[in-house]
Amino acid sequence: MTRPAVFLDRDGTIIAEKAYLADPDGVALIPGAAEAMKALRDAGYAIVVVTNQSGIARGLYSLDDYHAVAARLEEVLAGRGMIPDETHFCPHHPDQSGPCDCRKPETGMYTRAGANLRLDYASSYFVGDKITDVLPARSLGGQGILVRTGYGTEHEADVGEDVWVVDDLPAAAARILNPPASGV
Repeated sequence: MTRPAVFLDRDGTIIAEKAYLADPDGVALIPGAAEAMKALRDAGYAIVVVTNQSGIARGLYSLDDYHAVAARLEEVLAGRGMIPDETHFCPHHPDQSGPCDCRKPETGMYTRAGANLRLDYASSYFVGDKITDVLPARSLGGQGILVRTGYGTEHEADVGEDVWVVDDLPAAAARILNPPASGV
């Protein structure tokens, strides 16, 4: 049996955007993000965090730094009653490490989560503040949702009509849980 998921970008979607975050003390939830994630989980969605972390390949922070930030995020979310089902990250950058199948908009992180959690992509949502976060919906099926937090306002004019645009993660959750009759 499969279930739908909500795939969430981390920086600029769940937590405030801070370029190349390497310090766990810099983790700051976007208001309402944990509650939105919990509402989606309670509605039966798997919650999967998918994040590009090219700062590792660029030498701006270490793998240990990434794991410390990820652990801090999980601690903060757990304090609000929410832990993602899985978190996947891409440590690559094409200029430093060459091409890979995991750097968004490639689908490697999504397919690994799908295999682990038995996910139904066509019934899933792909949420983030950049075009690369929502494009996997076109490859895998499902619905892309661009949030205006983080870099979202910079990308809003460039997404197609097939992508929903909302203010933030709580607005994305509300749209997922109460979709408009027309689907647009």
